[in-house]
Amino acid sequence: MRTTNGRPNGRGGHGDGRAGADALEIAGLTPLSSCDWPGKLVATVFLQGCPWRCTYCHNSAILDPRTPGVVPWQDVRTLLAKRHGLLDGLVFSGGEPTMQPGLVAAAQEVRAGGFGVGLHTGGAFPAALARVLPHVDWVGLDVKAPARLYDAITRRGGAVPAFESLRRVLDAGVDVQVRTTIDPTVLDAAAVTELAAELAGLGVRDHVWQEVRREGTTSAYRASLDALTTRT
Repeated sequence: MRTTNGRPNGRGGHGDGRAGADALEIAGLTPLSSCDWPGKLVATVFLQGCPWRCTYCHNSAILDPRTPGVVPWQDVRTLLAKRHGLLDGLVFSGGEPTMQPGLVAAAQEVRAGGFGVGLHTGGAFPAALARVLPHVDWVGLDVKAPARLYDAITRRGGAVPAFESLRRVLDAGVDVQVRTTIDPTVLDAAAVTELAAELAGLGVRDHVWQEVRREGTTSAYRASLDALTTRT
């Protein structure tokens, strides 16, 4: 992934006259991935900005929405044009891609070019998600924890919008995989069982559990993981 150096710019918006897909602040681009959309060969763009500060986040450089992107959308256009017949689609990841108003236009453009559109989201912005869903073929939706434990992971709340986003995706009938990263500093066996039952009750049929990746997390979080290991 080509990515940003994390330098702040203090803009808080797009003040350079760009519009639509060209307004996207893209922190990184992976030209070929076989793991970002199950069963598909895709390119993946990582959009700048996220409202949450998850304990296990390994991509802190792309959290600040004021940080400018380093990959112009035109580079994505060029890549897709060269890989017609080789790529199945493009995945919008983050960060939280639904933060960016240019997402709908970008998804429409990708679809018009004959590619599938995938979306990784934590569901922080249900209304923005609803606007892009008609232009999306697959969603990878992160559900962090049972609602009562959300803030312990995101450190910004988010349970209400996340579960509202899940409802909207299920109601829309878009192909979805729900993913949960098991943070052992927050989720015990009872919480894992609780969340699995809740998601199944809501109608989730594809739910994947993921292990925490230590790489890229904060030293404080790694210390918390080490402390757990020492106790066990």
